[in-house]
Amino acid sequence: QKATHSENSQGKKSQRTEEANFYMNCRAAYLTVLKSSLENIKSREQLSLVLQQAGRNPSQKTIDKYWTSQTTALNFDDFCAILKQEKPVTKTELLKAFGKIDTDKTGYILHDELYKILTTRGDKMTWDEVNTITKEADFNCNGKLDYSKFCELYLTTREQSCRTARERLEVDSRLRQQQFGNQAETSSEGIPLPVPKPSPRISKKTDHKLPKGDSRAPSRPSSAQSGKASTCPAVSVGSSSNRSTKLIEPDTMKEWQRVQSKGCFYLEEGGEIVSHKYRVHFPQRSSVCVTIKPLNVPQVEGESCHWLSVDTALFILKENETQENLQLVSFTEVQNKEMFGWKGELGSGNYWLLPFTTGCRLRKGKTQITEEAKLVYRDEDGELALTKDFRAALLDIFETIDLDGNGLLSLEEYNFFELRTSGEKCDEEAWAVCKENFEMKKNELTRQGFLDLNLMEATDREGDPSDLWVTLLSLGYNKALEMTEACPFVIDIYAERCKPRIKAMYLEAGGSQLSRAVCRAVVNKGEPKVLDSSENITVHTYKSSRRITSVIENKSENKVIIHVNNEQSKNCLNNRGLTVFAVEVAPKSMMVCQHVVPLNEQEEWIYNCVHSLV
Repeated sequence: QKATHSENSQGKKSQRTEEANFYMNCRAAYLTVLKSSLENIKSREQLSLVLQQAGRNPSQKTIDKYWTSQTTALNFDDFCAILKQEKPVTKTELLKAFGKIDTDKTGYILHDELYKILTTRGDKMTWDEVNTITKEADFNCNGKLDYSKFCELYLTTREQSCRTARERLEVDSRLRQQQFGNQAETSSEGIPLPVPKPSPRISKKTDHKLPKGDSRAPSRPSSAQSGKASTCPAVSVGSSSNRSTKLIEPDTMKEWQRVQSKGCFYLEEGGEIVSHKYRVHFPQRSSVCVTIKPLNVPQVEGESCHWLSVDTALFILKENETQENLQLVSFTEVQNKEMFGWKGELGSGNYWLLPFTTGCRLRKGKTQITEEAKLVYRDEDGELALTKDFRAALLDIFETIDLDGNGLLSLEEYNFFELRTSGEKCDEEAWAVCKENFEMKKNELTRQGFLDLNLMEATDREGDPSDLWVTLLSLGYNKALEMTEACPFVIDIYAERCKPRIKAMYLEAGGSQLSRAVCRAVVNKGEPKVLDSSENITVHTYKSSRRITSVIENKSENKVIIHVNNEQSKNCLNNRGLTVFAVEVAPKSMMVCQHVVPLNEQEEWIYNCVHSLV
């Protein structure tokens, strides 16, 4: 047992070291091009340059993938996420690429052939650029390129470039003290209507005003030595799986008027979380109860929905007359099993409901899929048909995107599906074509119509499931047809004196608006503790039976770096995925430090965090 424990400890230590090295290399590359890790990448050229400094050789296609027509800036978090996706090319991969040209397997490529390929294919090079390669004596001889030597020199040069950036970081005390930057949110009371940066899967044509961003902060380890430490008093929380309260849906509310809408959290490639956002209208002042919980949509008997364990919340914001600022009203913090709710009095007018999840449980998995699920097959007549499993998945999807729960898809509901999966909207003319070809009722698509539409897509491709997989993957499914990167939810609103109206407005990331709402809620409801080493730094900690969130407030005129250590916590899972990390907080601002939930909800969990000013 001791040996096993020692091996596990060594494994965790090795993993932390590997993560620390990764982020140190990220920072070294970033600060080679930019002055601070708080500074944003502002152009395609800058993105290409900083990726090259990190040992990548990005093609134009790669740059296009991350810098779209809607992109105005990328921050350090985005850069780290890109590097996780774009692995450095290996010698094996390089040799394999050259081997496709060297069909005779001689180990050489004629310069004439090299000129022809490099100036006409892919990211085309100029003749001068190719000349630079062919004139290098180390790997050229008699009009031929020794591509094995070329690969060795390329990899050596790349390694040297990364090492130089790292050494510069170690030598330059100014850069070393910057630690790992993070975009912080302003601590102003008003929460303005944000400007969006759409999800990569969301249409470029959308014209909406909600924000880009993420309620989740990225995980980053710290290599810095901490200064004076300030310890958050240890919080011991009992098992939360069976906690409930009678404050949600009491008997007196049975006579209240109720409206409902469904929605979904979707996990993006870079870890960003996208969800629906709602506008609610109350005709008059009324007592109100608002609840949110994960949506249980099993189609196979006995099949469990793992996303039921994903934590959910709603932030309620009041819209003013100019619609330029939204004011935080409250959030759902009262728990009844997996449901969270808020009850109070709301005046007449318009409100926004912003769904929120910490990202502790809804995160990228490492499960290896051994066999890809089959989506279509040919029946006895040779006609294409949907497999039983794919049909069940499509019915699950239908339940999720049928936001009003009437068993039909309106054009508006279908367009959320289209924007998520293809990035395009279906207009009235295209909807009329659908009406001619697929079953509809009252100008809304039926379940059967939705199934037939997906079958038609497979038929158009002669059974090729590629496009169907694009749809499924964008909706959070893996190749085993399991929904692992999405969490459908349902919102209920009860009002005593009036009939509220709720409408899903956008499908996008939480952004600065949600981040500020989270920060303000934690400051309002949490316990403040001034950092021992600085009276201008306050750590606010909000604690509930299912979640702990900490916010760092920096009242000083200078940016600060806070070292965060969770090693004394027990049975805890945080959204950063690291036990020890550092955050950089801009002057006169505040930001979410971390969200923490119990790893095993059946057991007691202890939150014991140490914050240190670096």
